[in-house]
Amino acid sequence: MLRQIFIVTALNFRSLVGRFWQSMVIVVGLAATIAVMLSMLSLSTGMREAYAKAGDPDRAIVVSKGADQEGQSAITRADAPVIADAPGIAKDKDGKPLADRGLNSGVPVLRKDGSKGFTTMRGLADKGQGVRPELHIVAGRMFQPGKRELIVGLGAQAMFQHMQIGDKVILPAGQWPIVGVFATGDLLEGQLLGDTETMLAALHKTSYNSVLVRLTSPNALDTFKKALTTNPALSVTVERHSDWYKRVGDQSTFVLALLGYVVGAVMAVGALFGCLNTMYAAVSVRGREIATLRALGYGAFPVAVSVILEAILLAVTGALLGAFIAWALNDGKQSMFGAMVFHLSVSRAQFELAVTWATVVALLGGILPSIRAARRPVVEALRAT
Repeated sequence: MLRQIFIVTALNFRSLVGRFWQSMVIVVGLAATIAVMLSMLSLSTGMREAYAKAGDPDRAIVVSKGADQEGQSAITRADAPVIADAPGIAKDKDGKPLADRGLNSGVPVLRKDGSKGFTTMRGLADKGQGVRPELHIVAGRMFQPGKRELIVGLGAQAMFQHMQIGDKVILPAGQWPIVGVFATGDLLEGQLLGDTETMLAALHKTSYNSVLVRLTSPNALDTFKKALTTNPALSVTVERHSDWYKRVGDQSTFVLALLGYVVGAVMAVGALFGCLNTMYAAVSVRGREIATLRALGYGAFPVAVSVILEAILLAVTGALLGAFIAWALNDGKQSMFGAMVFHLSVSRAQFELAVTWATVVALLGGILPSIRAARRPVVEALRAT
């Protein structure tokens, strides 16, 4: 039986040259489906990877109880020192805890294409660089505490206008000059950084959004968390920084990923009908050949399998072509969604998804034509052709 399957399938593939344009219906249909779907998924995948890089298991974030986002949180000035004094926090060279009081605020900006957008201006306290050792200045200098100065991330500089050293960001509190450019390799690069206390005064705010701390070790989280959550004077949530960003990333990308799958499924239905029609036409064109093979003693099952294998070959070829197009157009390209600047990503898992998607479409589109080819009486097939 395996030998018969091999021979019949080989004959199928040899005859593809004569059915080239018919076969291209499946290839093009799956290529378009996969290219569109993976292009959409590259947005959610890129965001998820950016969130994963932004979190650090050696850090913990403290927000007010019930806050799902930093912008929803409020840590009072009185609570911040209590949090910084909790056990489990690493100390700087001066013996002070590595705890950074953070503040977030939206900033209107102009994108490179001239359209309006916004990004995040984040406050960094005196221990901010100690908590975030990945942050380093690549051009210019660090902002000076107490002054209305900003440093801009490489991502924000690439996506927005007027983000060069010497340019000024116009805020309700006045103009803040950009004095430096920084890199972190994560989501922070799409933001502006300034002095937390200066931002508090300029924006007329009385509380921080979060406190980010560097732990003595990843295992110190339980000690740190217990000290804060059992303190009756505090009402806070403590979470490992990497877990926080993973959860926020999953929430943010769920709808985008779902939309990509829905669009892919709708287009796959069209590709399915194209596959169905193409394989029916192939069976019809090869009617005499199939009938001859059956007359020579070849079984119905090898004939049916050969039809399905042809559909899978064409569908997977189209899927790989579409995945390569999506990868070439999107992978590594800097993009923006809301206030987030990140890089699109077409991963190996998405290539595997494309092959799986194509195989399912081919099986559904090839099963009925394969049954028709296997069940058609030999005499009828020879007479019809």
